[in-house]
Amino acid sequence: MNNSTSNNRQSNDFFWPSYVDLMTSLFVVMLVLFVYSFKLFKDREGELQQANGELKAKAIELEQITKIRRSLQKLEGKYFKYDPTNERHELLVPVQFKAGRDEIQEAYKPALLQAGRTLRSVLKSIKTDQPVRYLVIVEGMAARYPQGDPRNTAEEQTTYQLSYRRALNLLNFWKQNGINFGQDRSIELIIGGSGFYGTGRYQGRREGDNKRFLIQVIPKVGRMQ
Repeated sequence: MNNSTSNNRQSNDFFWPSYVDLMTSLFVVMLVLFVYSFKLFKDREGELQQANGELKAKAIELEQITKIRRSLQKLEGKYFKYDPTNERHELLVPVQFKAGRDEIQEAYKPALLQAGRTLRSVLKSIKTDQPVRYLVIVEGMAARYPQGDPRNTAEEQTTYQLSYRRALNLLNFWKQNGINFGQDRSIELIIGGSGFYGTGRYQGRREGDNKRFLIQVIPKVGRMQ
């Protein structure tokens, strides 16, 4: 009897410390899992908040760009026509250059001057809740010679320079008359020449109409550098 009691007491003395150690280990494991899960939750919460903030910023930016594009519709009329396919404006002044020349003839200058004033006026009239910068691309173009004319091949490369000079002459003409887009910090000006190529060209009998200017205004909303 005494031996049995002694054995039971020894068993109890062994069981309870082991049980306490087990429970302590389980508690530590649960605590670690809880801390880890809480960290994952907070990280995820932060990511969601950041993503939500970015989405709100993009939504505001899109709203501003939409507003600007609606305002740019004021360009349409006597001097500009919007091309929805290529998302750009065509200068409607029917400028005709002499073959291979870049000089703007006097007859077209009054209308071109008014077109420049219209463009500047519309850009200045646009009001937005955030800073905005405009990428303004002035592109000159050239018309091909009749089909089969060897000059289409011989002058293919030089027409890039020719159409560029035509666009440059237009900007210089505007500048000489007080329309200097380069002085406006909100405007980044790019001059281009597409020669015999480029999208949205006239074909066939209207090939001669490719002696023209294209104006692209691309708004960029956000912090000004």
